[in-house]
Amino acid sequence: MTQFDGELSPPFEIVEPATWRAPIIFNSPHSGSVYPAEFLNAARIDLTSLRRSEDSFMDELIGGLSDRGFPTVRVHFPRSYVDVNREPYELDPRMFSGRLPSFANTRSMRVAGGLGTIPRVVGDGQEIYRERLSVDDALGRIEALYKPYHRALRRLINKAHQAFGTVIVVDCHSMPSVGVSRDEPRRPDLVIGDRYGTSCTPLLADTVEETMSALGYSIGRNKPYAGGFITEHYGNPASGLHAVQLELNRAIYMDERRRERGPRFAQVMADFAAIADALAALPLGDLGPFQAAAE
Repeated sequence: MTQFDGELSPPFEIVEPATWRAPIIFNSPHSGSVYPAEFLNAARIDLTSLRRSEDSFMDELIGGLSDRGFPTVRVHFPRSYVDVNREPYELDPRMFSGRLPSFANTRSMRVAGGLGTIPRVVGDGQEIYRERLSVDDALGRIEALYKPYHRALRRLINKAHQAFGTVIVVDCHSMPSVGVSRDEPRRPDLVIGDRYGTSCTPLLADTVEETMSALGYSIGRNKPYAGGFITEHYGNPASGLHAVQLELNRAIYMDERRRERGPRFAQVMADFAAIADALAALPLGDLGPFQAAAE
């Protein structure tokens, strides 16, 4: 038993179709909205402020895809509590009382920005905690939540890879409609991140762009989001492993201030189904190099 069993049970959810239509996994790592009581008690900001880091409703936008033959993955805990789209131990020493383990990455750009595995700030830069956390608390969250999620995702990816010889992870996120900097140009409706061409074959990113452009979306590539740890870690095109990150402008599907679904919500769900259909229509051989499926 852990301190998370009651509130975060289960901490994440994988919905597999009875029959896979294609080796395409839709993942929503940042839409979790179950906030543990001890987390809220330790926070110096209120729940409304904490929720600004959420990719609200993204799990719902992709939820129906499992009925269409595509597995979906959703995380229930909030990214402001544990961020699974980071290395396992991107930790900021200033946040903790006690010494971090020597293997912790304390110098990454994400840690510097306050957005490590255990974030120091929410999306708009507000500090989360009233006082320092214990190192044991951080390591406990990583053991109980972060590692089981990645083990399960890895198993799902391996299952697809063995059955089909290739796999595509579509990592689904949302972004605020306006950037923090006033100098940033207006954000497009959708930003496709492929780590500048290294996490998937160009055909996949091009297919998503063509599909969504035809549906009237404005598209950006890799700026301001090129893809996080999940895209980088699970994308290895030379081995038939492809990962692409989608960042959807929140103004398209929700009221950002009230955090409510907007009038276009059902249409955006249908548009994500169009992405799934377009990717499923690609011949697997075109995703090369093709790995022979296990006998």
